[in-house]
Amino acid sequence: MITPSSEFVSTDLGRLHVRRAGTGPPVVLWHSLFVDSRSWGSVVDELGRQRTVYAIDGPCHGKSDAVARDFTFPEVVAAAEQALDRLGVTEAVDWVGNAWGGHVGIRLAAGQRLRSLTTIGTPIRGFTLTEKFTKAWPLVHLYRFTGPNGFIVKQLMKSLVGGVSIAAQPELAATVTASFREADRDGMYHAMRSMMLQRTGIEDLLGSIAVPTLVMTVRDDVTGWRPDEARHACAAIADCRVEEVAGTGHVSPLLIDRDRILTLMTEFWNAISPRADAKVPKTPGG
Repeated sequence: MITPSSEFVSTDLGRLHVRRAGTGPPVVLWHSLFVDSRSWGSVVDELGRQRTVYAIDGPCHGKSDAVARDFTFPEVVAAAEQALDRLGVTEAVDWVGNAWGGHVGIRLAAGQRLRSLTTIGTPIRGFTLTEKFTKAWPLVHLYRFTGPNGFIVKQLMKSLVGGVSIAAQPELAATVTASFREADRDGMYHAMRSMMLQRTGIEDLLGSIAVPTLVMTVRDDVTGWRPDEARHACAAIADCRVEEVAGTGHVSPLLIDRDRILTLMTEFWNAISPRADAKVPKTPGG
């Protein structure tokens, strides 16, 4: 078993905590909103057998610093780039984003930081007004006043993970739940406001994705991001393939379909020819 190292890198959104494991070409893992890098479970160890894995805790999540204000997606993307600079990553990376992490990756994929992009359970469309006022807004404001109470935790885990996944992988499900319970309350509130209530659709960004892309869509996603929507989104990307994985929520495939996820990613990466321009230009101040 690989024991990841733990380190912090400074960014404009505070220090980000990074777990580093293995040696080889770089892979970056960025988790879903509400949870942290522990949600990847043994994926870090498995990938670390042949790759250098950087599992990053996003702002306000895990051991990363809380941000005491609302922040934007461009700020998160800039923080991700700053983290790579300060980790000394000079070659283009294979980015794997779960839900929120996929949104960050899509925004990075128009530049030169990525060799490839993999998204898992990442919806492209934004919330409708009905969804904002019936789901997102009540959740955010209830959390503001009560924190991670039993009702919020139960509803959130039901949506993100689902009963089947909890029953199949109780230990990892408990770890995922704990990552939400243990988050800094004020920081998580600002992250929820910023990344939920202020999130818009990103359909207009798909045509600018400049790297091979693997979209993993969750077969029975209760949030409404259906496989047919994923295939429609993928059609707007120059080099894209869609694969279905098992689960009922954005995070659940990491619990119950890990082996398939690892196989799909490995086959995808092996099919990509090495790039002559794989080195990333050093950014000023990086």
